[in-house]
Amino acid sequence: MIKLNDQMNKYVIIAEEGERDLIAKYLPNCNWPVIVTGVGAINIIRSLQDLPRDSELLNIGYAGSANFEIGTLVEVIEVRLNHPNVTYPEPALPLTPIASNLPIFQSSNLQLPRCICYSNCDFVLASNYKDCVFDMELAFIAALGFKSVSALKIVSDNLSLHAYHDLTHGVE
Repeated sequence: MIKLNDQMNKYVIIAEEGERDLIAKYLPNCNWPVIVTGVGAINIIRSLQDLPRDSELLNIGYAGSANFEIGTLVEVIEVRLNHPNVTYPEPALPLTPIASNLPIFQSSNLQLPRCICYSNCDFVLASNYKDCVFDMELAFIAALGFKSVSALKIVSDNLSLHAYHDLTHGVE
């Protein structure tokens, strides 16, 4: 189980600088170093390839969803790649639970939705998948083989690049 006040080989991973405010809001007592990777697989690999594999990573960032309300915070329990046009054997990658260590959930009866995240190489504009989130980094982070990967995602849009950009001022 991850402890947010211990920082040896522990890092918070965000894709864009604008996601730093999510750390202050949802992880106020976390003193881990922050790594800003950039969006997408190549940026993830280049940013994280030299970290020790015994590192514990917490990815926090925005994600789209077909049906979760914008602003919903979710804990990701598993990540997969999203390739809706073909089927082939590929592992789902389980993640390390984190929500029980967050002060906001220790001091209240709030229930954090737990879901699967589908990572993509492009922005998802339509999907029949429900009760999940879509991002562009998490599967690539998890596939690098770190000791522990956890993730919290905040729903920024309902599969609308325009709504995502309006909320986050992120990639266009």
